[in-house]
Amino acid sequence: MSDCLTPAGSNSGKEVAQSTLEQQVLDFFAPGGPLAEHDPHYRERSGQRHIALAVARAIVEHDALVVEAGTGVGKTFAYLVPALLAGERALVSTATKTLQDQLFTRDLPYLANLLGLPLRLALLKGRGSYLCLHRLQQARHTVLRSDGALLHTISRIERFAQSTRTGDLSELEGLDERSPAIPLVTSTRDNCIGSTCDHFRQCHVNVARREALAADVVVVNHHLFFADLAVRESGMAELLPSVHTVIFDEAHQLNEIGTQFMGMQLGSGHVLDLCRDLLATGMQSARGLADWQTLARQLEQAARELRLVMGQRPAGTKLRWTESVPDTLNPDEWPGALRALRAALEDAASALDMMSELGPDFVRLHQRATAMQERIDLFQQPCPPDAVRWLDVSAQLRLVQSPLDIAETVRTRMLKRKQLPVQEREPESAWDEPQVIHEVQSEKLHDDHRIKQGRTWIFTSATLGDEPQLRWFTEPCGMQDVATLQVESPFAYATHASVHVPPDLPLPNAPEHPAAVARLVAEAASQIGGRTLVLTTTLRSLRVIGEALRRRFEGGDSIEVLVQGESTKRRLIERFRLGDDEGRLPGCILVASASFWEGVDVPGDGLQLVVIDKLPFPPPQDPLVEARSRRLELEGRSPFRDYFLPETAVMLKQGAGRLIRRENDTGVLIVCDRRLLQMSYGNRLLKALPPMRRLASREELDAALQAMACRHGKD
Repeated sequence: MSDCLTPAGSNSGKEVAQSTLEQQVLDFFAPGGPLAEHDPHYRERSGQRHIALAVARAIVEHDALVVEAGTGVGKTFAYLVPALLAGERALVSTATKTLQDQLFTRDLPYLANLLGLPLRLALLKGRGSYLCLHRLQQARHTVLRSDGALLHTISRIERFAQSTRTGDLSELEGLDERSPAIPLVTSTRDNCIGSTCDHFRQCHVNVARREALAADVVVVNHHLFFADLAVRESGMAELLPSVHTVIFDEAHQLNEIGTQFMGMQLGSGHVLDLCRDLLATGMQSARGLADWQTLARQLEQAARELRLVMGQRPAGTKLRWTESVPDTLNPDEWPGALRALRAALEDAASALDMMSELGPDFVRLHQRATAMQERIDLFQQPCPPDAVRWLDVSAQLRLVQSPLDIAETVRTRMLKRKQLPVQEREPESAWDEPQVIHEVQSEKLHDDHRIKQGRTWIFTSATLGDEPQLRWFTEPCGMQDVATLQVESPFAYATHASVHVPPDLPLPNAPEHPAAVARLVAEAASQIGGRTLVLTTTLRSLRVIGEALRRRFEGGDSIEVLVQGESTKRRLIERFRLGDDEGRLPGCILVASASFWEGVDVPGDGLQLVVIDKLPFPPPQDPLVEARSRRLELEGRSPFRDYFLPETAVMLKQGAGRLIRRENDTGVLIVCDRRLLQMSYGNRLLKALPPMRRLASREELDAALQAMACRHGKD
């Protein structure tokens, strides 16, 4: 326990500690407490207090807790306050860098000041966020002189290196997060040369880690957490400090992020990066000692030949790989291309091994080449029964093997609990159980499987399922016996928000559906001066809808159409938030997909209409989706009811959650999928949404839009 923090209670027993911590929490959130005194807009919220007390109990008991907290509950303060008052070191993990930065720069310093705690805070990101001084030195030898734009960016980064304290590249204003310079000036676990580096003492990654080890509260992200978990398994040094309390915010992303790191990948991009580093290092430090150009050319050719085996396929194609050869590939060409790549890696590794005494760069390059050979060998073996394997085809090629979920990892390596036996399903009526606040205590569930351990685990998000047990989250994360708490949003959705499902649009799979959605968006957005976010389920729909809207408003000065991919996510959202800037700019329609379904926070009148093109069902042909469905079938369960519908409900909730971000926000949600009205499962999906007022007709929709337009005009 840090000396900087004041313990919540004595060692006289858990009951005393619990009552003391709970009272401190109640005092903080009370009408006359520190928060109310310093924030004139604060008002006591029962849901926030309920969560804070549950977190306090979990901390004292060193237990695990899953919390779904609707938008506006105030969950961030609800978990931070008891964690800080407990006087124990804590780690907070988020899914997005935006929330990570918010916690570190705003929320934690604010609470530390209110509580009078001299907290030492640390922000720790992945390697790819920090400038590597060693790689920066090498960058100019890697970049061709003809590439003026890239050389200019490298020059800007060199100047940044002279002044930065943290080395966090997000601090370099104007640096595009997609810039090809970033992988040249940052390190990975594969190419970092560790303590042999001349810049080891001033290395920004190591400085950040040292600060984290000395901190009372460390803020990380889920990617870094699982990367560290994977590294620890291999016997390498831990990246993260030992802590008493671990809190996962935005926990709904845990399973998908975790499976990425608990699996195995080999991409042609990894091989091409090795080619580039091998050639640059060899020509700079060992010119004439090996034919580096030939070795690099062989590697590059082998990687490209492996990609060519795929033929012409649309970007994003995923090929099942259930046998020795992936589906639809030539059974002779694929093994031969893999052997050729392995042979090229072996030749490179042999040459690098002979140069190992020349410096640590050659040692690391040799390790990278050897590791890639080992991965190829593993991919040539049968896929384990609890995993799925596929090829991800785009401009480059990725060989992927992934576990179906992170249940075993969470239970055995994080929570330190035994594996659960196969559980019987809840009766279907559980889906329809109405709850404002629903709590399930772990003591009532599978108590014999608990193992005493000294760490508290808190998992929270605004969206963790569509039923009280939150099985969408708990099952794949191995937490069926963990206490759950569900608190609904305090926002007045019934009076501030409406939902409309157009009954006359073409079916979602009809070719004319995207164009029909675009026409509806154009008509609706015109009434309110933009202020519209269009969320699509596919990139094809994004392109069609975006192009149609562009044509509709081309040459006008009233509405600007923004389309994902034309700029960075951050810049698109910044422009969208500006809105019409009190008449100085045109209003905005933002057409986006994928990551824009969550993490977009535009409070006030800047966003008043969210349009979802169709129900976001998981793609049934995706190899991971297929494998998960197959497992449910073998268990005697329904993939559609127990997987597809919960996934869709959660995604739908995430998209709808972009609409109302503050207490006084108003808006309309349009879901352009008439299956919600026509299919038996539609009612379940509608119930997953916040309790918005239903707009049954186009006339009612127009009236709601007109009311918002008038309100904005008066403001």
